[in-house]
Amino acid sequence: MSLIQSCQTLLQAYKDGSLGQTIMPEDSHPVFKDQESKLIYFTLPMSLNYQRDSYALWKAALATYNDPTTNIVFNLKEVSNMDTNQLQQLLSKHKLALQPNKHTHNWKTIAQTITTNFSTLSNLLKNPDYLTLKQLLQIKHKKGFPYLSGPKIFNYWCFILNQYCNLNMNNSNLIEIAPDTHITKCSIKLGVIKGNESKEQISNIWREALKGSNITPIQMHPVLWFWSKNNFLFKL
Repeated sequence: MSLIQSCQTLLQAYKDGSLGQTIMPEDSHPVFKDQESKLIYFTLPMSLNYQRDSYALWKAALATYNDPTTNIVFNLKEVSNMDTNQLQQLLSKHKLALQPNKHTHNWKTIAQTITTNFSTLSNLLKNPDYLTLKQLLQIKHKKGFPYLSGPKIFNYWCFILNQYCNLNMNNSNLIEIAPDTHITKCSIKLGVIKGNESKEQISNIWREALKGSNITPIQMHPVLWFWSKNNFLFKL
């Protein structure tokens, strides 16, 4: 079976449920009062998504959002002017911030960057275009978006915005697969890379491998993530 055939089989298994459990960590989210609230909710916690369980992260985000005493952390202007110690306490209450200093810094810095340069997140994401966002976050305002500007999380964030915020981002076909632990395991299992090859090259290798197949790299991200997460129970 070729790589493309394997991907098509896995995509179908993902769609029909035979891949196993496929509830995304981000699926447990609140009911939002408006689009700005939704965009903020799916943006700020991303800056804390480093070497931690994604389900626990979004469970903490949901608890923080639903708690009237901590919900203020999802208000960009309030966060921008908030005392850092107070913000740290609010982010720590439901264990949203596991590294109090670093995570509080990330959260506040991003809020200030958006507020200062764009006023609202909706303004930043108006007429959303992947290449434009990439230039803004990874070059022009790189220091203003700690961790979110990193290639792995940036690409995954763009994917989530399309999935959960209905952005219909221009050039979304260029969103790269995010090479986390699960994607790396699948890449080795499918022969996309060898165990000793650089993990930094996974995104480029996947794009080349899928060229001409009508399958975009980011389409494969949730499929591969769950295939690995479910311990490869589905057999090709």
